Amino acid sequence: MCFELPLRQGPRPETTECAPHEQVSQNSSAEIHALFKQKAFALPFVERCRSGISVPGAEALVLPRPHACGPREAFMIGREFAHVHPAYDGSSHMMLPLPAIEELIAKGWGEQHPMASAGYIPANAVMAFAPRDEAEVDVMIKILTTSWGFARGKLANPAPIQIHD
Repeated sequence: MCFELPLRQGPRPETTECAPHEQVSQNSSAEIHALFKQKAFALPFVERCRSGISVPGAEALVLPRPHACGPREAFMIGREFAHVHPAYDGSSHMMLPLPAIEELIAKGWGEQHPMASAGYIPANAVMAFAPRDEAEVDVMIKILTTSWGFARGKLANPAPIQIHD
């Protein structure tokens, strides 16, 4: 899998350490948040739904059954592979293959979900930080497209992931 990100500029945003896991600084402007959602929900086969696992107002990216061919760890709940938090936050949670998570964290674009760190949800659940400008929207779409490909069965994990049901 080829997944290389540019280095994210500036300090890490502040996030909460528990559920709900939210980004509390460096949030997107309303315009940037709307642009990110427009591009995110334009991915082929993606259905826009209310999230089955996130805060009120979060919008889920869900694949129809015929396109949800990825492994169990590619999904948060049902066929939801990612969700975008409301505008006050702007970050996204998604499931990524393990090598992508290493790159995401190393380059400053996100962090592991604290419930994943604690072993309550799969280790490949991450928060991708809210984009701050149009260039960062493009990086976020690249990250989200990797999650989408994983959920569609186009990318594999190099090792099994423990699922906690």
